Amino acid sequence: MKRLLPILSIILLTAITGSAQASRTPSPTVKIVRFYPNPATSFINFEFQTPSLSNYSFKVYNFIGKKVVEINNITPRTVINLSDYFRGVYIFQLTDRNGQIVESGKFQVVK
Repeated sequence: MKRLLPILSIILLTAITGSAQASRTPSPTVKIVRFYPNPATSFINFEFQTPSLSNYSFKVYNFIGKKVVEINNITPRTVINLSDYFRGVYIFQLTDRNGQIVESGKFQVVK
C-alpha cells in the first residue's frame, strides 16, 4: 500500500498537467497594430497585423454597453466614420469566429 500511493500520486499529477497543457490556446495571430487619432473627431483608423481577417469580427460599443457597429469584412486598414457618434468613450473588440475576444481597447470621440 505504501508503494502504491506514490505511484498513484505521480499518475494523478501527470494527468492534471497534461490536461492543463492541452487546454491552452495558441497566441492570436491577429493584432491591432495601432489606432489613430485618439481622441478622434470625424473618423478613426485601425491597422491590423495579420495574414487573414476573414474569420474575425470588429465591434464597437458605447459607454453603456450598446453595440454601435459590427464589421465582419475587416481590411488591414479599417476606417470608421464617427459622424453619427456622440461625444464620449467607446470600447472596441476584435473577436474570432467563436466569439472569443482576441483584443480590445477604448477610444474617445470629441466634437
